[in-house]
Amino acid sequence: MNMQDYQTMITVIASPFEAFESINNVKKWWTENLEGNTHNLNDEFTVQFGDVHYSKQKIEEIIPGKKVVWLVTESKLSFVANKQEWTNTKVIFEIEDKGGQTQIQFMHIGLVPATECFDACSNAWSQYIHQSLLSLVNTGQGQPTRKDVVSPGKI
Repeated sequence: MNMQDYQTMITVIASPFEAFESINNVKKWWTENLEGNTHNLNDEFTVQFGDVHYSKQKIEEIIPGKKVVWLVTESKLSFVANKQEWTNTKVIFEIEDKGGQTQIQFMHIGLVPATECFDACSNAWSQYIHQSLLSLVNTGQGQPTRKDVVSPGKI
């Protein structure tokens, strides 16, 4: 991991296994505009935000209660010059028990300040992780982008 790769962290009031289950329930915290499976090793899924963002992810590593890694195998971002900026990047969730609470470290390896989408993408990730995923884990209710609805600036 490069020190410049986007990363953020949240602490939740749930067990590592509950956090892991929420992370893998991607439709409940990122977007309902998702096709495919998000629970097992080698599962593939796509997300689409209108004509602004399309990406295909493959679950490359999955350790229950500990870690989830997605490899972005395809991407098309309409708002940047290099439409495939996300292709071959990795999205990583590391989960750690912190004595009654659980820490989720989120990293998007390859999303660095030198990429054109860094500001928009890191702001959107921050929203999804700090608001939607946090809420899903703590309350059972996330705030994903609704089916076929696209908000400006959301990835």
